Amino acid sequence: MNSQTKTSQRAARVPFAPKASLIAAAVATSLMLVACGGGDDAFDLASTADAASRTTTTFSVTSPTANATVSGTATVNGKTGTKWAKVSVVDMTSGKQVATVKPSNGAFTMSVDTTAQANGTHTWQITATDSTGGTRSVQNVSVIVKNVQAAKIFYGANGHNNEGGAYDISSPALQLSQLHDLGVKMYRNEVFSQYGATKLAGIAKTMAAGGVTVYPVMLMGLDFSTETDAYNAGYQLGVWTATAYKYAYYEVTNELEADALAGNLDGVNPDQYDNTKFQMARGVIRGMIAGVKSIDPNGKIIMGGGAWLHYGFYQMLANGTQPDGSAGHPAVNWDITAWHWYSDQGDITHACGGTGCHDVLAVLQQMGKPIWINEFGVRPWLGTDQQIASYLVGNQMMGEFVAVASKYNIQAIQTYELYDDPAGGEGAYGLLKNDGVTKKASYTAFKNFVAANPK
Repeated sequence: MNSQTKTSQRAARVPFAPKASLIAAAVATSLMLVACGGGDDAFDLASTADAASRTTTTFSVTSPTANATVSGTATVNGKTGTKWAKVSVVDMTSGKQVATVKPSNGAFTMSVDTTAQANGTHTWQITATDSTGGTRSVQNVSVIVKNVQAAKIFYGANGHNNEGGAYDISSPALQLSQLHDLGVKMYRNEVFSQYGATKLAGIAKTMAAGGVTVYPVMLMGLDFSTETDAYNAGYQLGVWTATAYKYAYYEVTNELEADALAGNLDGVNPDQYDNTKFQMARGVIRGMIAGVKSIDPNGKIIMGGGAWLHYGFYQMLANGTQPDGSAGHPAVNWDITAWHWYSDQGDITHACGGTGCHDVLAVLQQMGKPIWINEFGVRPWLGTDQQIASYLVGNQMMGEFVAVASKYNIQAIQTYELYDDPAGGEGAYGLLKNDGVTKKASYTAFKNFVAANPK
């Protein structure tokens, strides 16, 4: 999935790009809260029923015990058989609605947006609309919001569980143990078919139970006749992916902008892209986003990893423009901008091509989204295993990314990749060999760097 040179020309198949025949066949921050109520000895604050409660009985918050931690959810119980049209929760401290659900009866679990809340005690007012249309404030529940911190997602890795090789002979449990040992919390893997979506969903469940977040990068080419056809194909893949598993993040396409270039060009300017190919790419991307959102409206969208100096493509997407200079086209919005960087591309803050030298991170930052460098790696031909390991953690790769993370709002970096490709693949980019067990010098260097630079 990595660009093979500093320009748009790629000498070999990108790692995450499956064969065309396969394609054709085919929190924000998590805040930790403690809920208190229900009169149980496990809770250190009691809930109080609102006297205006009518056909509904008193709600009680039953997750979790005092001083335990839970990520953004609360379980609320009511009288079984009561028909609720809607239940909402308002933080009485800030006045903001932090949750809303439409249960049918009995107990339900709500996802609570606590991003606006600070440490301390807050009161939530729960209001229910019953089947008769009456709205009643049924309970005020005191909660303690604490341990406010972003989930540790900074260090990650790429895997290819839908591409075979060592990933077929290494169980998800083995991969999880290796990721734990490395200090990795994010695991990026490809999806390009309904079968692949189902397979990755099973792996994601195993990883989530072990504290590692898997997210899919959805792959698709540009072989379409119209933008509508491209949109529909992207939509279907988005639906398959989100239906198989509700991920926190979904990445739409991988280096698709390179396929839309009009030649061996930097990709800095709009006129360096082919207008028809750009439209097909825009259709795929818009379709994937719409497909995901139709199933999982809360999932965050990662704009598929761009490469080298190809940021002109993404500026056009955001602005609703295209290479022929026209404007007023559908603008694309996303949550996170992803980028790829490899050893032959030099310094990401001073990358020099045919159009001069550019601070890529500064340009990406101007798009107003957090940045993920979700592929970075060293070309296997750079030198010995030890030289590759040294470069990986050096001052133009991991060392630099960590040093400038706060300046450019880099929220995550993900090494390419966990295992070497088998013979005939992209090459020996892995931290382990393609037997799935033999650790390389890069494995030790990466592990030691993460331990010495916690994020």
